[in-house]
Amino acid sequence: MDGIPDLEAMGRRIMIMGPSNSGKSTLTEAIGRKLEIEPVYLDLLRHLPNTDWVQRTDADFQRLHDGAIQAHSWIMEGNYSVLLPQRLARATGIIIIGDHHLRRYWRYFRRTLFSKKRPGGMEGNIDSVKWEMVRWIWVSRNSNAKYEAAARAAGLPHVFCRSLQEVKAVYAAWGLMP
Repeated sequence: MDGIPDLEAMGRRIMIMGPSNSGKSTLTEAIGRKLEIEPVYLDLLRHLPNTDWVQRTDADFQRLHDGAIQAHSWIMEGNYSVLLPQRLARATGIIIIGDHHLRRYWRYFRRTLFSKKRPGGMEGNIDSVKWEMVRWIWVSRNSNAKYEAAARAAGLPHVFCRSLQEVKAVYAAWGLMP
């Protein structure tokens, strides 16, 4: 990992991206607490509350997303590449985190089976193990390269964490509590 900029250098509209179950939601919550900014979890905008991850229509999701990025301040977690251009246009800083896919599998099963109340969790706490998510963790295991390229091209302050140890270094550098 390159140097960690001061948290203040990241601005007040911070994007957090990375593969599923890499720790984005937990980091988003920690930064939100530190900066006193309400976190935005894109999964909660994409999916209907009180369901087992039933998606909203594309139009409804885009409307909610585009409304959220218009706020003065936000810590926004999630990828959804189709909406990335407008999010990048409003962002002031980008954090991309990743971790080994085996640890991401462990997190997925732990959170789905045992952690009903968690940062970024669906309202109603309805969740089940899904073959599609198991497959997605494998398929997306090398997805961070495209996010890192987009962050570099945006020219915004950024942090790339490629392991749990590097994420812990960010927590320590910014005085965050998990």
